[in-house]
Amino acid sequence: MTSLHEEPFTFAYEDEPARIVRGRVTRPVDAEGAPFVLVLHGFKGFMDWGFFPELARRLARAGFAAVAFNTSGSGIGPDLANFTEEAAFARDTVTRQLEDVDRVRARIDAGAFAGVDPARGGLFGHSRGGGIGLLHAAERGDYRAIVTWAAIDTVHRWDAATCAEWRRVGHVPVVNARTGQTLRMNLGALEDLERNRERFDIEAACGRLRAPTLVCHGDRDEAVDFRALQRLVDALPPGVGRGLPVAGGGHTFGARHPPQEPTPELEQVLGATTDWFRSHLA
Repeated sequence: MTSLHEEPFTFAYEDEPARIVRGRVTRPVDAEGAPFVLVLHGFKGFMDWGFFPELARRLARAGFAAVAFNTSGSGIGPDLANFTEEAAFARDTVTRQLEDVDRVRARIDAGAFAGVDPARGGLFGHSRGGGIGLLHAAERGDYRAIVTWAAIDTVHRWDAATCAEWRRVGHVPVVNARTGQTLRMNLGALEDLERNRERFDIEAACGRLRAPTLVCHGDRDEAVDFRALQRLVDALPPGVGRGLPVAGGGHTFGARHPPQEPTPELEQVLGATTDWFRSHLA
């Protein structure tokens, strides 16, 4: 079995020192110029949740450098496991998430990580991370392969009544069913969505992609409408994308936290993902 090397990294924004991104590069020990896959978590997710460590290991064993990180507004603190940065979560926005992705990509471009080839990049995103990844990839225009799992097809996911209350109170509650915590999102998140409707149009972004894109979605997804799969595939240029519907798959394809043995649905998307990157990025 391929021996793996893990390299943690941390950086803060120069103009906002409390805004911190923490990440990890997982790659083969003997990698010399390995293609990279940027790994994006979803809403209330983090790089060590559930399936992400196993995904990183499988990508690394396939010869890639998996570059995973917690966004600065994820709410996950320095222990990398708990939502201890509630203020950071509250002020998070889509714009800030895209800035985080751009900053990590800039470090890759600058050669900050040993054994990684900055010129050969792929992108993976789950749930909101899938939507953010599609927006980022369309703006960059240089990724060679993309895979999403249970990706959102729109960032506007709140109804009018919720938005009205959000404006009245100044924040909206966000319940984490796993931990029992009630976090909150400040009004800035809603205002950011309203100011940037055109930039945040995920389907329009898909129309600008040229990288081979695999869209995976479980037909029993309880969080993101299964029909998002077809909407995203239809939005991609002809011949660019392929949809993979997963029978019986939920939003996380059966994965839980702490991690357990992969379910058949998770094994299906893990295999399809590594195969996709082997075919289009290696």
